[in-house]
Amino acid sequence: MEIKELARLYKQYVINMRREFHKNPEASLKEFWTSGRIKGELDVMGIPWVSCAGTGIIATIEGMHEGKTIGLRADMDALEITEANEVEYKSQNDGIMHACGHDGHIAMLLGTAKILNECRDKIKGTVKLFFQPAEEIARGAKMMIDEGALNGVDGVFAIHLWSGLDVGKVSVEAGPRMAAADFFKIIIKGKSGHGSMPHQAIDAVVAGAACVMNLQSLVSREMNPLESVVISVGSFHSGTRNNIIANEALLEGTARCFNPKIRQEIPDVLERMVKNTAAGYRAEAELRYVEGTAPTINNVECSKLAASCVEKILSRDAVAETEKTTGGEDFSLFLEKAPGIIAFVGIRNEEKGTCYAHHHENFNMDEDALEIGTALYAQYAVDFLNSK
Repeated sequence: MEIKELARLYKQYVINMRREFHKNPEASLKEFWTSGRIKGELDVMGIPWVSCAGTGIIATIEGMHEGKTIGLRADMDALEITEANEVEYKSQNDGIMHACGHDGHIAMLLGTAKILNECRDKIKGTVKLFFQPAEEIARGAKMMIDEGALNGVDGVFAIHLWSGLDVGKVSVEAGPRMAAADFFKIIIKGKSGHGSMPHQAIDAVVAGAACVMNLQSLVSREMNPLESVVISVGSFHSGTRNNIIANEALLEGTARCFNPKIRQEIPDVLERMVKNTAAGYRAEAELRYVEGTAPTINNVECSKLAASCVEKILSRDAVAETEKTTGGEDFSLFLEKAPGIIAFVGIRNEEKGTCYAHHHENFNMDEDALEIGTALYAQYAVDFLNSK
């Protein structure tokens, strides 16, 4: 039986598992029930596994013939969102929701485990199944890598179910697909005073506001206009009441780009701008910059292989192009260690109401996409292992 036929056979199993995970979402690094449920399914299949990165899991399927090793990854964590969908599998955990598709990723990888376990005679090498925690806080991939998950792995592959693509379409383009996602804090130090006598104080609010405005010019005036860069301040906290000039302000934001060289330059550029801006208002500024995820860059050869897999399980017309996104993905750390690709599998369907953005309280998916993703995971694994 071909892989796409097996994916069709296990379609309802994958849908049922997805709904079970959707009903029981857990936040990053707290995926205890999720982890236990996955282990239980792997035990039923007779697939050996080990724990990794706390709640993470590495399962191993050995083929009948020696060869390379491929790692297939699915992330497990949910988001701190209160679900607005009225469905039978609505989240039962208050304030937590699978609003990014990770429930589908887990279910598809379990369906893939069934397929590959049944097709071990066709597998030339080893398949590692990575059930990864804490993607939403950009910590899980690093934790798994630090514990040796990628030791001996020759290639990696992941799927992200994607609301920006219609169901039946798959994007496997080469090159940068998701941005580096870094974070920063700016602490402005001034001097308190009475609101009626600002000349006796150093206003942290005004200095902070000037920093926010001046940061906007970094992209438009210091970055190559052919490069995509985003610098956003999302939080500004200062002051205690209306007639006290604040002595401190805290700004928090994010920086996004696709070019690793630009990523290295941004902290110095930010620090120069905020220190000099604050000094213009007699204040002092401190920048605290934290690297999050690297750019997610798909390997050219792996992209070609993935496109051929999509043609096998669907058709040539199913291979779609979509814009790269400034959203971040810690699968990028896997791609720094081994050649691979992240595929975007479409879940959008206006007629079924699955047309909301990721991280929206009404996010949902056309579950027909789960059969496609399950088949793609399995087909890529087999074809990668059979390639020279």
